[in-house]
Amino acid sequence: MTSCPTDTLDTLFNVAIRQGVFPGGVFGISYGPPATRRTVIKAYGHLWALGFGPPNNPVMTDQVVFDLASLTKPLATALSLLCLKKQEILRLNDQLSDLLEQAVPDDKKDITLEQLLRHNSGLPAHRPYFKRLRSLPVEVRKKALLTMLLAEPLEACPGHAVVYSDLGFMLLGFIIEEKTKQPLNDFVAQRLYTPIGLADEISFNPISTPVFSTNTFFAPTELCPWRQKVLYGEVHDDNAYALGGVAGHAGLFGRVQAVLALSRFLLDLYNGQAEHPLLDRSDLREAARRSGRADSTWGLGFDTPSAIGSSAGNLLSRLSFGHLGFTGTSFWCDPERDLAIVLLTNRVHPSRDNTLLREFRPCFHDTVVRAL
Repeated sequence: MTSCPTDTLDTLFNVAIRQGVFPGGVFGISYGPPATRRTVIKAYGHLWALGFGPPNNPVMTDQVVFDLASLTKPLATALSLLCLKKQEILRLNDQLSDLLEQAVPDDKKDITLEQLLRHNSGLPAHRPYFKRLRSLPVEVRKKALLTMLLAEPLEACPGHAVVYSDLGFMLLGFIIEEKTKQPLNDFVAQRLYTPIGLADEISFNPISTPVFSTNTFFAPTELCPWRQKVLYGEVHDDNAYALGGVAGHAGLFGRVQAVLALSRFLLDLYNGQAEHPLLDRSDLREAARRSGRADSTWGLGFDTPSAIGSSAGNLLSRLSFGHLGFTGTSFWCDPERDLAIVLLTNRVHPSRDNTLLREFRPCFHDTVVRAL
């Protein structure tokens, strides 16, 4: 591939900011084989929307830390489960009744690990558990949430319908903690990120993390109606916040360089150009491959481009895998093009009602591919 011209991307981002798609954004692109690999990272806009934040509204830079939201699902939870699979601590066909120490109701006993990862467990998409959890002492919230999840009525028989579910990934976070006897954030940092040098670059609860605790700017997110403030450096997702900022479905924070480095590593692992002591290339390839169901684009915690209307645009290959985050984040890896693309924005600042990013994302990805 030739060097990536960014003039069209500059125009695209500057127009998006004027139109209110997001206050600021950063993209990172890594493409080509190791010997000739090129990386492009650029930032646009400002941290804060007009009328919010300090008078000297800081410009967006590539050093800003973003709430990665649901990128937590593939980049922490799913990868951790692949680590446990390699160690033969669990298997994809293990059932929920064997994965949790707590008694599992009959309607959920047969839900498999694979069904949770592929979003066809029958669990609903979302529930505002935080409304009940926030009245409880912090130390009992995790146990209380697990009880609520297991009591939640299913919306379909396990394996039948595909519904993108935060609830399923909350359960997966609990499963990791039970199987490892470690907090989820500790396992992710020590076993998943440390071997590839990213333990200090992507983390939960960044304000309490030394590398992020001083001289760090965070991308502000929503003006939260119940926390009564614009969220800055604390997790946007309400249920994750009620759990102390660490959950299987949300909670990760990171800079664009770190998310791009992790995406690039996954691409290299997929293509046989990198290794990890606890991740197998074959397992990652399986996780990145959709199930074959006509009604689903999901792999094992990773999404793949849909034939029509994909946020990945129309030009990435069908082998591509990635994910979106509610706060305005995404990553996509294209093994055929040896291309990793990361987009980090704070489109929910100051309100989640801003949905203009839906049109911007596919246009951005198509523009990148055309530029290359």
